[in-house]
Amino acid sequence: MTKKTYTDYFFDEPAYNTHDGGYVPLVEPDTSENKLAVPELLKPDKDTATDTYYTVEALAGETQVLPGAKTKTWGYNTSLLGKTILFEKGKMIHIDLKNSLPELTTFHWHGLNVPGPYVDGGCHAPVYPGETKHIDFKVIQPAATLWLHAHPCPSTAEQVWHGLAAPVIVKDAEEAKLPFPRNYGVDDIPVVLQDRKFHEDNQWDYNADYDPDGVQGPTAMINGTVNPYFDVTTQRVRLRFLDGANRREWRLHFSDDLAFTQIASDGGILPEPVKFTHLMLTCAERAEVIVDFKDYKPGSEVTLYSDDVPIMKFKVHEFKPDSVELPDHLVDINNPEVTPDAPIHHIVMSGMDEEVMMDDKKFGMQRIDSTQQLGNVEYWDVTNTNDMAGGMVHPYHMHGTQFLVISRNGHEPYPNEHGYKDTVGVNPGETVRLKVWFDYAGVFMYHCHIIEHEDGGMMAQLEVIDPEHPQTYKLMDHHTLMKAFAEERGIKVEDLHLAGMTSYEKMNMDM
Repeated sequence: MTKKTYTDYFFDEPAYNTHDGGYVPLVEPDTSENKLAVPELLKPDKDTATDTYYTVEALAGETQVLPGAKTKTWGYNTSLLGKTILFEKGKMIHIDLKNSLPELTTFHWHGLNVPGPYVDGGCHAPVYPGETKHIDFKVIQPAATLWLHAHPCPSTAEQVWHGLAAPVIVKDAEEAKLPFPRNYGVDDIPVVLQDRKFHEDNQWDYNADYDPDGVQGPTAMINGTVNPYFDVTTQRVRLRFLDGANRREWRLHFSDDLAFTQIASDGGILPEPVKFTHLMLTCAERAEVIVDFKDYKPGSEVTLYSDDVPIMKFKVHEFKPDSVELPDHLVDINNPEVTPDAPIHHIVMSGMDEEVMMDDKKFGMQRIDSTQQLGNVEYWDVTNTNDMAGGMVHPYHMHGTQFLVISRNGHEPYPNEHGYKDTVGVNPGETVRLKVWFDYAGVFMYHCHIIEHEDGGMMAQLEVIDPEHPQTYKLMDHHTLMKAFAEERGIKVEDLHLAGMTSYEKMNMDM
């Protein structure tokens, strides 16, 4: 394994969210410690050698997050967040999407290479209250940590804030051969990083906390647990980090500057392991890391911090010595040649607060902003025009693909950006070049994953065209969506308040 250990966060410090005018710093909770909630695995309805069947149900419920009153929450097959969904590469997956919420939602498979827009689950695939829709797809991508979340523009941010976010794990034969911990719940655990503000009676109030630059809260919530600890019973532990927050960046490090090794990014295993003491994740990014507790004795505690605030403790127990070492090379990454004479896509993320836009426009639900031919491999140059003094890192996400990061302002990407990704943080004044290709035709979104920014219009749509099988897609329109939300809430459309729409209203624009 490479001996170099990286000790900084790489991203531009003046653009950290700590410098935002509306920044909400994390505060160490004064509640007692709680055992980390590890999401249960979702049990398939049926599983064969070739096919797996699931029912994924969006539910409203209550969860004991803090002492006292339960918090009203939403989740997938549980009251908060969701049960972990397992997919195997090569299998056909059949899913009933059931909406038991009081309002429409969508089921977006973030990072999954599937056809768009209906299977992908963006805003054109609504599932109405009491309705069940069915999707089928084949898993064709390598092992990775993905996630499922709601995506009903312009209410994506509020529904994710309610709790609609679940881990998704793809497994394959190549990953199974690598010397990684993989005993789920024991030495292989998802770590969903979120933050909330608790109001009267332990309730969340999205509208009270609303900030067009992203809603934040002072309390870290890890897998839905406040002030969590995890019992370490093996020398090595694999943590599947997901920045599932609406806005917050997580700058992670352990007490004693304990080094850890990143083995995977958004879309799968890295070609080489990368060793860190500090790791920054922007919204929606994932990082799988292995932490080795060999130098700690039973009774020791190791603390995970974000910036200088403790967010989780690891309590070390007896474990068997583990002499396994990671190889210097993990997997080969497919890096196809760019299609000759293919156009270069130039994407500009601009503005902050209500003025956010993509290519000087706000999102239009029935407007196609870019096209790419199925089978083509093309460069996408993504620019953040914010200035450094007052700007911010914008996490850029594309549906329906896992891309490669080629360069940052013409220079090498960060050391852990040499694998497949679907989300990349772009610094103010920076252009990040991506190599992008698609496995399926369809309409797909691309947007900033500060979720209030996408709701506020920093989002656009791409159509991937298969010339041999041209298709026409029925795209949701804004009026139909607003009418449905109003009817579900028992009010007139003109009385409907969806926080994301304030950005359009202020700019006198329509969705």
